[in-house]
Amino acid sequence: MTQTQTQTAIITPAELLAHWQGHLGLTRRTLELFPEESLFTFTPAPPMRSFGTMTLEILGMIRPTLEGFKNGGEWSTELDYKNVANKAALLEAWDETVAYLAETWPKIPASRLLEEEAAYGFPACSLFHLALYLIDNEIHHRAQGFVYLRLLGIEPPSFYQR
Repeated sequence: MTQTQTQTAIITPAELLAHWQGHLGLTRRTLELFPEESLFTFTPAPPMRSFGTMTLEILGMIRPTLEGFKNGGEWSTELDYKNVANKAALLEAWDETVAYLAETWPKIPASRLLEEEAAYGFPACSLFHLALYLIDNEIHHRAQGFVYLRLLGIEPPSFYQR
């Protein structure tokens, strides 16, 4: 039994999902504020990426990671977002991914989140911590999006309203 398994949980998988969904909702509201013409083109300084491109990275990590959680560590990154080139398509892909998370997460046994695996070139860690990484990555890119919005003269949503 690992040390993680002997400690008292301070957050349940359902609470983590609700927390994650709050962040996803805030990122969606951030996307909605971006002008169509800036979403995939605006960058304050190369080599920084557009917020649209960063959002595709976020999307490109969620579903494959959940598949790895479900399928016992079969980690794939094969998603095709080539046709996501405008705001409407990006919001649709976002909504599909959020719905997939809501459907899939409850099917992952809590014990699976305690298992440690190496994924995507990262050192082995618990799947719980891998889920936290996805949330952290989203927060990081959303913060960049907030800066981009301010540079475009647009007030971002309140970060605490999740």
